[in-house]
Amino acid sequence: MRISELLKKDTMLLNLKSSTKTQVIDELVDKLDRAGRLNNKNEFKKAILAREEQSTTGIGEGIAIPHAKTAAVKTPAIAFGRSKKGVDYEALDGQPSHLFFMIAASEGANNEHLETLSRLATYLMDTNFRKAILEARTEEEVLQAIDAKEASEEGSQETTAEEKKSDKFILAVTGCPTGIAHTYMAADALKEKAKELGVQIKVETNGSGGVKNRLTSDEIAKADAIIVAADTKIEMDRFAGKKVLQVGVTDGIRRPKELLEKAITGNVSVYQSTGSGQQEGSSEKGSKGGFYKHLMNGVSNMLPFVIGGGILIALSFAFGIEAFDPDHPSHHPLAEMLMTIGGGNAFGLMIPVLAAFIAMSIADRPGFAPGMVGGLIASTGGGGFLGGLIAGFLAGYLVVLIKWGLRNLPRSLEGIKTILLYPVFSILFTGMIMLSIVGPLSAFNTGLENWLGGMGTTNVILLGIILGGMMAIDMGGPINKAAFTFGIAMIDAGNFGPHAAVMAGGMVPPIGIALATTFFKNKFTKQEREAGKTNYIMGASFITEGAIPFAAADPGRVIPSVVVGSAVAGALTMMFGIGLPAPHGGAFVIALVSGNPLMYALAIIAGAIVTAIMLGILKKPVK
Repeated sequence: MRISELLKKDTMLLNLKSSTKTQVIDELVDKLDRAGRLNNKNEFKKAILAREEQSTTGIGEGIAIPHAKTAAVKTPAIAFGRSKKGVDYEALDGQPSHLFFMIAASEGANNEHLETLSRLATYLMDTNFRKAILEARTEEEVLQAIDAKEASEEGSQETTAEEKKSDKFILAVTGCPTGIAHTYMAADALKEKAKELGVQIKVETNGSGGVKNRLTSDEIAKADAIIVAADTKIEMDRFAGKKVLQVGVTDGIRRPKELLEKAITGNVSVYQSTGSGQQEGSSEKGSKGGFYKHLMNGVSNMLPFVIGGGILIALSFAFGIEAFDPDHPSHHPLAEMLMTIGGGNAFGLMIPVLAAFIAMSIADRPGFAPGMVGGLIASTGGGGFLGGLIAGFLAGYLVVLIKWGLRNLPRSLEGIKTILLYPVFSILFTGMIMLSIVGPLSAFNTGLENWLGGMGTTNVILLGIILGGMMAIDMGGPINKAAFTFGIAMIDAGNFGPHAAVMAGGMVPPIGIALATTFFKNKFTKQEREAGKTNYIMGASFITEGAIPFAAADPGRVIPSVVVGSAVAGALTMMFGIGLPAPHGGAFVIALVSGNPLMYALAIIAGAIVTAIMLGILKKPVK
């Protein structure tokens, strides 16, 4: 596939009007949207900005390559913009950027598309090519310059270690979060500079299409040094005992000569294995960590057990609340099987999996086993969801402490750390501490269950208002996830009321917005009205994130409207005494609620109507 198949005249702007980075992004996103290349303009822009937060895509030399791979892209495409006067795009060299290539890759883009997009990124390293693009007078001349560059590159062979003779043999690995542009630009910059220096090099790329040109064990053994220029997960344990220079992917683009000279002289440290299969490449902004990241790693890996198990439990109740019990008159063998699979096994693994992946997020692979054991102790000992959280963080930080304590062991013992010392000490200490605290945790959980069970009507409604409102404040963000996590914890504790309020609150924002776009059409653009139709489905499926594009476009009016509507739905749900044993499913599990399903549906519809009316009043007519 040629680049001209992705870059067309209708996605070019030879005279950008923008004077700021944000304006450039808006102008190029608009161009792609008007050309029909996007499914969702706002979601695509959100993905572009998320990539910019990781590190600027203004790579210097007057070039910026904003890019994203997302389902918001309908057709893989490139938008080109040019500013003769230049724009401050926060480029790495601090200079204005003149050439902007916005790469839009769809979630399902095939390897041919991705390779074509990455090929453009590598061509931009050529000074003459950039000059030709900058001086082009028409869109046709831009395309001619690209076609000429592609023609000149056809048939060229990658320089491999076997083709050259040199005293030094350097390996490199490149990778960026998106894996479209920076990965290959860094690889090309390193290969080009190595050719100038007369150095043998082989570069492995970790891009969207997977790992290409993978380094072999023989090559690693022969290498004098290894450069890892990456901002994403790279297999690092294979480099144990070798001299490794770890930098961000943009350093590979901007400082290839400096990196190669350090590698050639051996002025780099020897990499010590951490025992994990992968390790983060260095990043200019540093890795994003903290409590929330570790918690969400545990929750996201736990969700399949929660959702699958919870819905199976709810289905067992369809035969009767006690139908799973062999000694109950309403016993049904299918209900018993569903409860055994969903409750005894899937739900039984929920807390151990939560703890294991929290610990793994903190301490990599060595944290998994102690986290799993600690979570199992919490689960079987009555420590509940809170016990699982404590076990996960405890195990993770204990492993970090153990690694630090064993850091000065002789090198001859390095191999037994991962397979013997880490698991023995971490499981022992985590288990001892969890056994000592699981009793008080169990008593606390029992007290919490009794308190929630004994709440008066007023307090129950207040809880529903809080949980419902939390689901709508950031629609999939930390506050939303906190309410959802609390609801799951209550299901695990046997109290199904709070999660019913949580799900109702999460369904209201997209449904309320969909109703508003239907009945108050003059308050929304044509594109928003079209997007509103999909929100009926997203709301019914308990996908709160469907409201995000509308909230991002008009937060001052949309967020208050959805929060009030969700709070109303949560309050009514609790007032009607609805309980929901299924943690997910939206409208598809309403029939499984304890209480009156029709009243639950009424609570959701009432909240959505409140949201729709508020939007109809607050939003101004669109001209």
